[in-house]
Amino acid sequence: MTAADGHLHGNPHGELGRSVGFYGLMFVSLGSIIGSGWLLSAESAAQIAGPAAILSWVLAAVMLTILALVFAELGATYPVAGGTGRFPYFSHGPVTGFFAGWSSWLQAVAIAPIEILAAIEYANSTQWTQTHFNMLDEAGNLNWLGQIVAFAAMILFTCMNLAGAKFMSESNAIVVIWKTAIPVLAIIVVCSLSFNPGNLTAGGGFMPHGIHGVLAALPAGVVFALQGFEQAVQLAGEARDPKKDISRAIITAMAIGATLYIALQFAFLVGVDPANVAGGWDHPLGPDAGSSVGAWYTLALAVGAGWLGTLLLIDAIISPAGTGIVYLGTTARLSYALGEEEEMPSQLARTNRRKVPVVSILVAAIVGCISFVGFGSWASLVNAVTGATAIMYALAPVSLAALRQRDPDRTRPYQMPFGKVLLPVSFAFSSLLIYWGGWNTMWKLLVALLVGLMLYGYGVALKETAGNLKLRSAIWIGPWMLGLTLISLWGNYGQEGDGHKNALFPGTQWDIVIVTAFALVIYYWAVNLAMSPQAVKEAIAVDADEIENQAPAVTG
Repeated sequence: MTAADGHLHGNPHGELGRSVGFYGLMFVSLGSIIGSGWLLSAESAAQIAGPAAILSWVLAAVMLTILALVFAELGATYPVAGGTGRFPYFSHGPVTGFFAGWSSWLQAVAIAPIEILAAIEYANSTQWTQTHFNMLDEAGNLNWLGQIVAFAAMILFTCMNLAGAKFMSESNAIVVIWKTAIPVLAIIVVCSLSFNPGNLTAGGGFMPHGIHGVLAALPAGVVFALQGFEQAVQLAGEARDPKKDISRAIITAMAIGATLYIALQFAFLVGVDPANVAGGWDHPLGPDAGSSVGAWYTLALAVGAGWLGTLLLIDAIISPAGTGIVYLGTTARLSYALGEEEEMPSQLARTNRRKVPVVSILVAAIVGCISFVGFGSWASLVNAVTGATAIMYALAPVSLAALRQRDPDRTRPYQMPFGKVLLPVSFAFSSLLIYWGGWNTMWKLLVALLVGLMLYGYGVALKETAGNLKLRSAIWIGPWMLGLTLISLWGNYGQEGDGHKNALFPGTQWDIVIVTAFALVIYYWAVNLAMSPQAVKEAIAVDADEIENQAPAVTG
């Protein structure tokens, strides 16, 4: 395919406008990181890992920071809308690009519903709401009134996104300032009123469940809470100065978010009543604490800061809502990127006079509304979203390594350090995150991915584009996913009774070694299977208008 032909593969209907600056990009990423996760994850991590939950956050911060560096280089070098789906297309062709875009879309499309559900669950926690405006049934799922409120929130989010990326990012900045200030205030108030350092060795010691507990806490809300840094990349096609701003925005947001979450976990651990954790961390807020109210609200009341509890209930609506607005917008950008695949409906890549991808935004909103019917609670969506996110993250280092080899002369405004070491390490980290989610999550992800590939295959057959698929460059995906699925089936993570065999070196960490070694083999194989330099240049030419002044540097 020539560069000229490639434009037929792209978007002939419209383009996105560049209107978002550094602070808009940074606040989009930070606003995605600080959502419902901070309100819900500290308690669940403590229950799984005890005081060593701090190590879970530190480990997650290290892993995701390395991945953030990968996205920083990719986003600055190839600033295109829906970049998480486009980078693998540049390096490995349409099939890999679709696989990346579909996994990115799966995780992103569920975030807005997750955040709306979190806001409703917290709002429903007060006695007045339960009596006069109850939105949940006895099982904790949305009732008819809750579904009406959820649909109304999704409509509001949709309208805000239809106003354009500039309006969305600037209004989000105000919300993010609030969202950051409240958890900082919670840390200060709780530590000043209840500081019990002895809790760090109570209930079986600092690491009551060993390294297994530390790792098991990662997919149970910790990674979910810290994800979102890549959202600036999704808006790269609308950044005013992507060469300078994308990398700074991602790294700044990740540093702030990781520091905040580690401090929150520490404050929670030392703030709970020592009597509640003397015998273990199963009920750190006491056996009678109402889980529907929320951990930080309960802790605020326990330390005598009722006014803080009121602020937390308000934040429990504002914080998730702000994240939901951002993710609905970035989900639309991923749909926009999928629309640039020749095998997908081109309407997804159409923009209106405001240069907003209207159809993609509406599709994301409709699927989000369907999620309220299929998944009625926050917890039912989180683990699967974490797994889909890890798949999306894993494809980025493979793409970057391949593009460095196949497109070496391109100007790179930011270049991640120690790439030859950190790129394979980041792929291994992502594979481990998928594995730690357990078999029950893995097989559901596999089904969702297969459904996407079936839809893509239908588009291929309909438009007769099989000759352009670059299948050789995508053959590593099948063994990678199948291998992780089999290892998860016999692995040491997952809930009993879900088909999980727990037979792979039980009581040891050899399973971690196996997954890491397997991931490294797949990584080097995948990089080696990238398209030829000429094919890579032709793929990049499809988005030449968005990449703007990112042409290869003149050498010699």
